[in-house]
Amino acid sequence: MKRKKFRTTIAAPRERVWQVLWNDETYRKWTAVFMEGSWADTDWQEGSQVLFLNADGEGMIARIAENKPNEFMGIEHLGVVKDGKTDMESEELQGWIGARENYTLEELGDQTELIVEMDITEAYLDYFIKVWPQALQKVKSLCEN
Repeated sequence: MKRKKFRTTIAAPRERVWQVLWNDETYRKWTAVFMEGSWADTDWQEGSQVLFLNADGEGMIARIAENKPNEFMGIEHLGVVKDGKTDMESEELQGWIGARENYTLEELGDQTELIVEMDITEAYLDYFIKVWPQALQKVKSLCEN
């Protein structure tokens, strides 16, 4: 697994970027870049479970490992939801259970540097290298308009 870093500078304060990232309405908009109909079932509180789901109710199970409002969100991936069942133990998951997805917001005067670090398996490396910049562009657009 490789940890990759993606970043963008946004002409908005950290509070605005944080709201766009984690508010249900805007979260659905920027994550649609990964899969149309994506949404998250969580309260975003540290220690809480997160279900990252598609329109069919399938997706990933994770945990909010760390939440420092307007500064940092750390997510730990734990398993998948498929055919209405959770899987946190199967052989095929062992390569990425515990993978981290971290969001850091750094203040740069009146702008915000958004840095996303993600542990990615070889199988999905090309996909995320292509799609993360598109997702960050969508976040930037939502924040600045």
